[in-house]
Amino acid sequence: MSVYSPEQLAYLIQFIHPQKTLGALPQVGDEVVAAAFGLDVAEYRRIRGSFTENARRAAQALLQQADFAARVARLPFARGCKVVALGDSITDDDQSWAEILRHVLALARPDDTISVINAGVSGHTTSDVLARFLGVVNEQPDWIICMIGTNDARRHGLYAAKTMISPAETERNFAALRQFARAQTSARWVWMTPATVIEEKIAADWWLGQRNQITFTNADLRAVADIVRRQPDSVVDLQVVFGTPANPQLLLSDGLHPSLAGQIAIVTALVQHLSP
Repeated sequence: MSVYSPEQLAYLIQFIHPQKTLGALPQVGDEVVAAAFGLDVAEYRRIRGSFTENARRAAQALLQQADFAARVARLPFARGCKVVALGDSITDDDQSWAEILRHVLALARPDDTISVINAGVSGHTTSDVLARFLGVVNEQPDWIICMIGTNDARRHGLYAAKTMISPAETERNFAALRQFARAQTSARWVWMTPATVIEEKIAADWWLGQRNQITFTNADLRAVADIVRRQPDSVVDLQVVFGTPANPQLLLSDGLHPSLAGQIAIVTALVQHLSP
């Protein structure tokens, strides 16, 4: 029997996808992951499928808005192009902005066969992303939409004195990623700043604060966002979208991860930015 409640299990399944990091091992499929969560494979797939359905329905609802649909038609994604969504758990989320975008493009522009690759991995810092970036390069993407840096601002411990990655190292990692991609691809970049959070909810959350002693501050996230804003490419400022502190309707009860409404706000801001 699982030590977690059904709601807690669903939360973990929504964001943790071992297949992405252990996929080179041939036996790591749904059956193995389901067993790790203490579930049979049918129930595991049902839970993941519910989030996938949320993303699909969100895409349908967005496309019922005439302005949004017109903007999607104007998105500068060529027929047959490949879009990589690069990020952490906010992207890895089974109902993330990347998944909603995938459904939006499939529904609104099916003949264009635009592919969206979700390259988000929960918990990853910019250093982690740099270490696995060859996998992104090997996809030969036409676009890289990058929302990383939130975990650079993560702190561990009751009296954490430092963030996971210093702002100076975050900036160097961004430069390294751009150089890496420029040397081996012709991809165009779009950056999205980290969103803001509700600090006290993170500290009180059963998983983040209570079990793992993880904290975030909006000051640390603002420092990362300032670095993103200095990138020489197109930038979507999600701190403006979410507000400071963040609008609670745009976040889950953990105070960190966007709710479905928050993910919809992210993809809306992205589409608006790319279709002036």
